[in-house]
Amino acid sequence: MFTGIVEETGFIKSFDGHKLIVECSKVLENTQIGDSIAIDGCCQTVVAMNANSFSADVSAETLKITKGFKTGECVNLERALLPQTRMGGHIVQGHIDGTGKYLGNMTFEVPKELDKYIVYKGSITVNGVSLTVSKNKNNTFSVAIIPHTLENTNLKYLKIGDLVNIETDILGRYVEKFLSTKNNNITEDFLKENGFM
Repeated sequence: MFTGIVEETGFIKSFDGHKLIVECSKVLENTQIGDSIAIDGCCQTVVAMNANSFSADVSAETLKITKGFKTGECVNLERALLPQTRMGGHIVQGHIDGTGKYLGNMTFEVPKELDKYIVYKGSITVNGVSLTVSKNKNNTFSVAIIPHTLENTNLKYLKIGDLVNIETDILGRYVEKFLSTKNNNITEDFLKENGFM
């Protein structure tokens, strides 16, 4: 579990299609083999480390769903939550839903199957960064971003057409699953009675 508050940016030292080595410093503090680190929002397990880098084994599923990894690329890094960590962003699993395409001005295009989970003023994760949706229409969304976040993440390097990793808000996915099951007792009256409308 993550918050989407990036701790530092690092660089991909090498990637051979399976083994990933990331150069970094801060996220290595108190990290052990077997711990999770989100790389551009994608949860990966530390399998080896030294004073200035860690390694992860990347699965075929990760490569299918994400934008992938390129040697020399700047990536956003965040260690997994500890029980006493402040929850500064939102609940982020590190399980990428798919990719989006950068259109400029912090606007992204996503596939239709992801768009249904994106709501105005809701939370979304772009390359592992917890952001607030400021606009959402026709498979595109824009995010509100403060200068501090832009300066301290790899979002500042985005060029039009770049792919980004997208994780939608987990709450929307659970609500959809619950509402799509047979025999649920959620009605419009139930929602009104419980303050949701």
